[in-house]
Amino acid sequence: MAFNLKKTIIVTIDIVLAAYLLLAITAFNRPDELSNVCNEVNIDIQDGMVQGFLNANEVRSQLQRAKLYPLGDPMEQINTRAIEENLLKNPFVEKAECYKTQTGRVNIQMVQRLPVIHVKANNGDDYYVDEYGNMMQNTTYASDLAVATGYITKKYAQKVLTKIGKYLIEHPLWRSQIQQVNVLSDGTVEAVPKVGEHIIYLGEPVNIDKKFVRLEKFYRYGLCHAGWNKYSYINLEFNNQIICKKRKL
Repeated sequence: MAFNLKKTIIVTIDIVLAAYLLLAITAFNRPDELSNVCNEVNIDIQDGMVQGFLNANEVRSQLQRAKLYPLGDPMEQINTRAIEENLLKNPFVEKAECYKTQTGRVNIQMVQRLPVIHVKANNGDDYYVDEYGNMMQNTTYASDLAVATGYITKKYAQKVLTKIGKYLIEHPLWRSQIQQVNVLSDGTVEAVPKVGEHIIYLGEPVNIDKKFVRLEKFYRYGLCHAGWNKYSYINLEFNNQIICKKRKL
């Protein structure tokens, strides 16, 4: 009888321990979201070749306007799908992923589309072109991108201006110096700098890199000595030469 009682006690203890371990493991793997609220929102924005327009404050403001910012909300009530769909409405967002963790954190990971030039054509079109040639609607975001004006079709913007815009933003000197790219009626291109009262004529939009290399050398060894306002027109159309027109006194 004593033996059976002892065996029964041991079996009972084993059952209780097993039940306790099972409950502990279940609680660890499946946190009770009913008792948890979001105590942290982590926003991670991935840029491409240059820093984009979006930042954590912009994302936070967008979600707050849509009443979707999750900080302080019960975890079970946070709709991660709705957050993703709202963020994807932003023309600068390429991808968005939102998920919750067991510690009450909501992680938002985003990849943003990066505009390379702002098009304001003669026909009234006003949009951005991204690094892949995709058109993006104009927004209220401020930017230091060059503005493209003149006779611009959407096809021209995608095929030609995308390449020019990418070149400008990849080179710090030209990103800070060139403020406007103007397309003439024959498809040739001229640029307007921020420093210096001259127009830069690029001609046909080919070999842009070589033309800007020649211009940089001219800036360093020519204008720096002659003066930034000596010439009104700098022509880079022809290979291995630069033709300048002096400003009238």
